[in-house]
Amino acid sequence: MTLHQKLQLAKSEEDVKDAYIKALGLKGYSKNLIDIQTKEIWFEAKDTGRHSTYAMFTQLMHYVQDALNKGEYIPPFLCVIDTHKAAIMKTADVLPFLEKKTIKWGKSASGYTQEALDAVSAYIGTYFVSFKIETHEEEFIFTIKNAIKNGDIIRTQITPDNLKQVFDKWVLMIGREINGVAEENYALLFFADIMSDGTVSTHENLPAELLHKNNAPVFSLGGKNYELGNKDGYRQFWAIYHRPPKAEYRNYLLERRDSLIPLDERSFKGAFYTPLAVVDKAYDKLTETLGNNWQKEYIVWDMCCGVGNLEVKHSNHRNLYMSTLDAADIDVMKATKTCVAAQRFQYDYLNDDIAQDGSIDYSLTNKIPLSLRKAIADKKKILILINPPYAEATNADNVSSDEYVVGKTDVSKTNISNLMSEYGYAKRELFVQFLARLAIEIPSATVGMFSTLKYINAPNFEKFRELWSAKYLGGFVVHSRAFDGLKGNFPIGFLVWKTSNALLRGTKQSIIAISTDVLDKSANPIGEKSFYNLPNSIFLNSWLPRLKTNCNNIPLKNAISPRLGKAKVTLWRDDALGYLLSNGNDVQHSSQQTAILSSVYNTGGGFYINSENLWQAGIIFTVRRAIKSTWLNNRDQFLQPTEELTEEFKTDCLIWMLFNGSNLTASADDLEWNNKKWSIVNHFIPFTEQEVNAPDRFESDFMVQYMSDKTFSAEATSVLQEGKVLWKAYFDHTDVRNVRDELKLNRPDVGWYQIRKALQARNTSGDLPPNTFTNFALAYQALSEKLQPMVYELGFLKI
Repeated sequence: MTLHQKLQLAKSEEDVKDAYIKALGLKGYSKNLIDIQTKEIWFEAKDTGRHSTYAMFTQLMHYVQDALNKGEYIPPFLCVIDTHKAAIMKTADVLPFLEKKTIKWGKSASGYTQEALDAVSAYIGTYFVSFKIETHEEEFIFTIKNAIKNGDIIRTQITPDNLKQVFDKWVLMIGREINGVAEENYALLFFADIMSDGTVSTHENLPAELLHKNNAPVFSLGGKNYELGNKDGYRQFWAIYHRPPKAEYRNYLLERRDSLIPLDERSFKGAFYTPLAVVDKAYDKLTETLGNNWQKEYIVWDMCCGVGNLEVKHSNHRNLYMSTLDAADIDVMKATKTCVAAQRFQYDYLNDDIAQDGSIDYSLTNKIPLSLRKAIADKKKILILINPPYAEATNADNVSSDEYVVGKTDVSKTNISNLMSEYGYAKRELFVQFLARLAIEIPSATVGMFSTLKYINAPNFEKFRELWSAKYLGGFVVHSRAFDGLKGNFPIGFLVWKTSNALLRGTKQSIIAISTDVLDKSANPIGEKSFYNLPNSIFLNSWLPRLKTNCNNIPLKNAISPRLGKAKVTLWRDDALGYLLSNGNDVQHSSQQTAILSSVYNTGGGFYINSENLWQAGIIFTVRRAIKSTWLNNRDQFLQPTEELTEEFKTDCLIWMLFNGSNLTASADDLEWNNKKWSIVNHFIPFTEQEVNAPDRFESDFMVQYMSDKTFSAEATSVLQEGKVLWKAYFDHTDVRNVRDELKLNRPDVGWYQIRKALQARNTSGDLPPNTFTNFALAYQALSEKLQPMVYELGFLKI
């Protein structure tokens, strides 16, 4: 628990003192009239945040004045603390004030006079360093410990490790006080501020500059000056942090400007820093695929260069063309002297120089250097080396929980996208738009690109793969967490291609399968991985026919909760037993988008289950949920089986589905939706009333009848036996009212979801003998371990 968390739980001043003593590791302390007294620091403590820092220092200085008058020891530091804030100052800074002995203190420290408060406040304002514990706990603890150790108040250094945290605090304390500046410019002003000692900047030609007017800070950006509305936060911030950063950090910090851009803007601009270890591996792969002399033989154009991190390893900068959407990136590269011999320029590759007829006309902007135009016209060897944006126009139905995308419906509306009607869904992906323009502009370019693997095997990119012509030369995939700011766990590929899009309507190079090296998030090699381009027609989600509907049913958002308001899907079949949610065909979607329910799922994305297709539903459910999603298999597609399926496999899958945590089938009465009360019926109970000692009749015995003529394996039988134990345990007792209401336990034919939750609630309450799930879990694990390798053996996934 953090200091801040402990302080929020404090019920007395003693609790506050104890929390600080433990957090600071104080030794040799005493608690007297002075709340906490050590040789190095005296502390004044309060159990609320209502007292001002000035008032608390006034009380503390009363004790210092008293010690001075008596000739007693005084410490080198004074500190005030409460549940929300803290502040420290050097005693030496206030001694000249106290030695005057002109203050009328009052009868006691806590009974200070208004005169004393006013006099102290007027004097100490520039001497103490204050901290808001909620946001600056680490800095406070660092400062106090260093004061004790070194006898001085040492400001916190700004380093690569704390850059983002320092920036966030700068925005709160300084950025939001700068009048009239747009939020997207905070990062530029932040760097102007930290790359200065208060008067002189460490770098020339930064996009923004720190100036002073009437002894107050003023920021200059784009020919306009911006002043602070309130200067207290500025003083407090720079009392905590040291500037400028150490010389060895400065250029690197400027290069990390990408990490300070808001995530949605970063994704749109492609501002995800490519770690140097990953850059090294990319250059190794280029040498492997293009030859030892590729840096001499190829002209390199990076049209998403950011601040040039992908090019700093290049040995022939005169062969480099580096363009970026954000002009401030060019200023940063100039200030840090990054690739000075390269041609660096601002250029919006997805919008600039695209004529209305779809042709590329460089005269529209005249931004492209003449030498690059000539190289393109002369068909010289050109390598496109890019880490482009990963943004995509999205809606609620296509956002994955594991892969970071930006939920902007208009993010992909660019000039080049207007020419991509044949590309289908893929036109929404910004990195695909780069490839589409390249197919027009430099149809025989060699491309080395960082991107997700969607364009290799995702179902929505089938039309793109039919159009795009390229020969795979080699590549690797690396964990997404290698890139700062990317959320989720998925592979980022660096793949090298020789495109041949001039032959788009003739002989075409098709992607069939690619094999890549695999790197972990530290860029260490850990193996190989293959990715396959397979037709959508053989995907698992095309295996089960979609049945026609003839009625409506209550739309559910989980086992027993109806959708509130309008639902996307309410259609149903009168012979349906349940609904199989099976949204998305890849492994990343399977863990959260696979379930069975007793009515239709409110957003659709699934299949109606009846007695004819139940065996297939059980297989689809099991195949999708038995294989756990990892960063590496994230984009693997589930396929229809290529081997014969035995009856044992089918029944194993049925039992695995019935006792899985995502079996959300249930029964319940009086569910309200659309101004009407509904009931749902559970058709998935594998036991009779007598077998589990149920108190009343189950409405449906479908599953018992369905299973009656089937033979079950030893593993499946064990799961059934242990599941029956838990089912019987449920009926041994009646749950308390709030559990019955929460889980809709108003019928005897409850589902596996309701039984598990009810037993867990009983265990938590401690009012009834505990029910153990251990034996069941062991039996279920044995069945899982039997089925998992069969997913690959039967062709549902390719290795």
